[in-house]
Amino acid sequence: MSDRVAPQLLDWYDRNARVLPWRTPPGSDARPDPYRVWLSEIMLQQTTVGAVRPYFQTFIGKWPDVEALAAAPEDEVMAAWAGLGYYSRARNLIKCAHQIVELGQFPRTEEELRQLPGVGEYTAAAIAAIAFGERAVVVDANVERVVARLFAVRDALPGARPAIRTFAAAITPAKRAGDFAQGMMDLGAQICTARDARCLLCPLSSECRGRQEGDPVLLPKREPKKVRAQRRGTAFWIERDNAVWLVTRPAKGMLGGMRALPDDGWNARKDGDGDAPLPGAWRAGGLVRHVFSHCELELGVAIYAGKSFETLSGGEWWPLDRLDEAGLPSLYARAAMSALAQAK
Repeated sequence: MSDRVAPQLLDWYDRNARVLPWRTPPGSDARPDPYRVWLSEIMLQQTTVGAVRPYFQTFIGKWPDVEALAAAPEDEVMAAWAGLGYYSRARNLIKCAHQIVELGQFPRTEEELRQLPGVGEYTAAAIAAIAFGERAVVVDANVERVVARLFAVRDALPGARPAIRTFAAAITPAKRAGDFAQGMMDLGAQICTARDARCLLCPLSSECRGRQEGDPVLLPKREPKKVRAQRRGTAFWIERDNAVWLVTRPAKGMLGGMRALPDDGWNARKDGDGDAPLPGAWRAGGLVRHVFSHCELELGVAIYAGKSFETLSGGEWWPLDRLDEAGLPSLYARAAMSALAQAK
């Protein structure tokens, strides 16, 4: 089977490749831009293509190459990332851009790429294969699913990953490894999806052991998900002269380096119980809920009803009519919307 998969998959990809702004179409004379490949792969970590597309376009419009990104003010980059989530990726993106500029060029090999901040095994393989044509074994969630079904891997994830990677390595060709990787991604995104196995449209259906055994949709198996921890906290809305008080969160930790409303320290505690930033009267400003990868947060919003602001420090007054430019993470953007709705 192994020697038949790549030709069939590549023939299908040549005719059905998704048109994506970071991608060079198969058969094109143009070489893939390593900057675009790297930027898109960082953004696509644990994030869908649909969510990434507008952010990618914004970044390319503002910073068309790695030198421009490395020269950009950090707060502007973080603000442009706001809403995409997993903010450590943005901090690593900035560090990585500086390192690449210092090197004078993009690293080409998997080993060299893995030395960059925020570039792990999958991302290094994807950049090496897609941007530089290196033979690298690229296994994301879509490829993992396709390979598990193709070879009828019945062990549950994550324990099945070593076997899946071994099978993926066996079918990865020496030539056009980047197109092969992208073809496998497209196949998993469009045909061999998590909820369906459209075998009649699949170019690999005649080779697929999962189909031959009659239950491809049941693969790959997964261990039961762990229950997320529950957290509660409060965000504080402090308004004066058509401006709101914003702080910058510590560089390390959840939503690190982002502008936000001040809060009661829910991130450092099971339940936020820190002091309010100002003494005096507060009134309810609504409630927002947010799901992180490891916990679910119920965040109350408290609106300051006092008039004394002298003890505020460590933040900045941000004009309300420019609040959309502050780059608030989605959690705090929704908290701000709740407070503004209550204030009307």
